[in-house]
Amino acid sequence: MKIEFKEEQKFTQWWLWLILIGSGVLPIYGMYKQLILKEQFGDKPMSDLGLVLFCILIFGIITLFWLMRLRTEIDQNEIRMNFFPFTQKQVKWSEIKTAEVVNYGFVGGWGIRLWTKYGTVYNTKGNKGLAIELNNGKKFLIGTQKETELAKFLEKVHNKNLEN
Repeated sequence: MKIEFKEEQKFTQWWLWLILIGSGVLPIYGMYKQLILKEQFGDKPMSDLGLVLFCILIFGIITLFWLMRLRTEIDQNEIRMNFFPFTQKQVKWSEIKTAEVVNYGFVGGWGIRLWTKYGTVYNTKGNKGLAIELNNGKKFLIGTQKETELAKFLEKVHNKNLEN
């Protein structure tokens, strides 16, 4: 089936990348000072192994944010969402009770937010999203930066369903 709506989002906030990259400077400086110059790094230095593991952890987190993607694809049959590398969903329109674009406000941050009034929220930025309630009562929300385009597509699907 032809994809009618497609969106890919990443974490692109400048301040987030400033924090992430800034957090990577400290362990690199510590490793340079302690492992290369053979000087103590701080009053109570970490072991060399601890410093290397800390550096790996910090750069692992930075890499995770670099790789994270929220992909949404919608066609006449289903909605597909992939929040790489964490989760993916595939929901047929027949399983959906309601689907609407909403302003969800602030839900405690971005990423995956559990136990909100919209169910689980998957987002990377902003405060607009596709709120979905399934026939079984479960809810989730997929963040979007293309709310106008998404709302037009949902209206088209709704009108087509009224005709059938």
